[in-house]
Amino acid sequence: MAYDISKPAPTQTIGFLLLDQFTLISLASAVEPLRMANQLTGQELYRWQTFSLGGEQVWASDGMPITPDSSINNASMLDTVIVCGGTGIQSAVTREHITWLRVQARRSKRIGGVCTGSWALAQAGLLDGFDCSVHWEFLAAMQEAFPRVNLSPSLFTLDRDRLTSSGGTAPMDMMLHLISRDYGHELAAAISEMFVYERIRDEQDHQRVPLKHMLGTHQPKLQEIVALMEANLEEPIDLDDLANYADLSRRQLERLFQKYLHSSPSRYYLKLRLIRARQLLKQTPISIVELSVVCGFVSTPHFSKCYRECFGVPPSEERSVAQTQPRVTARPIAQALPSVKPMSSLDQARDELTFASIKI
Repeated sequence: MAYDISKPAPTQTIGFLLLDQFTLISLASAVEPLRMANQLTGQELYRWQTFSLGGEQVWASDGMPITPDSSINNASMLDTVIVCGGTGIQSAVTREHITWLRVQARRSKRIGGVCTGSWALAQAGLLDGFDCSVHWEFLAAMQEAFPRVNLSPSLFTLDRDRLTSSGGTAPMDMMLHLISRDYGHELAAAISEMFVYERIRDEQDHQRVPLKHMLGTHQPKLQEIVALMEANLEEPIDLDDLANYADLSRRQLERLFQKYLHSSPSRYYLKLRLIRARQLLKQTPISIVELSVVCGFVSTPHFSKCYRECFGVPPSEERSVAQTQPRVTARPIAQALPSVKPMSSLDQARDELTFASIKI
């Protein structure tokens, strides 16, 4: 059945530039929402093409050969250009790519990248002064190589006419938000439901960055302490007890956190609890009073105060926004706390905190 849209729908043409060793899942995650938008509406809202430098076959990072539609020299007028990157991005970008991207940036309405495609845009000087996302493995490298680019730990970033996302399924969330902008939330929600996609993530959702990637293998005690914090959010452990557990002094513990996580232990612990609270606030119907207890706060007013200072909005307003977003499934939301995935020593909440604590 065709899905009705309320405004005229001129066809938008999107070009995907495939770089050598691009990640196939990122390309599919970006293309499939476009296909489904056409299918549900019965209209050609979007048309897409793939390109390589000379129209030659490109190998994805999983070893699968992909034959693009055309070479970049034969690209017609495009509304949007998206660079698909993957492994070995530094050597995959050529001078010809950069020249073509600069021309397309002047012609196209929007230009972006998925996975490590942001690197190509940054190398072409097209992200200077823009916020941008890239796969977490390249955050530090891009920070060093392109100081004028504002790196973000978000799954995806939409900044004016620049759209960038990390890898995996993150491009799907980015494209769903673009479709929502173009044709409304209901169409985006309907597409998500067709893909059995439980929740459309937004720009506030951060990538899961393994703590080992941030610390290396030389800080096992710090990793143990963070894991202990995560396992005890409802009844926070005293910092002296945490230090004793790791056979450290309180001062040594504080130095470790400041040096490697750019935060005091108490503030890090507090933000872990607040990020966990935010997860529960968005994903469950648990009351704010109960939620404050579950996340280890002595009172609801104290929880609300800390939440507002951390995220800029009170928890009641955060929940109101979450409730107004269109559901992507017809099933009722789970009624019990255990339905939320429990945190592990490398779970997303801590990883979000890691980058929330570090100035990128």
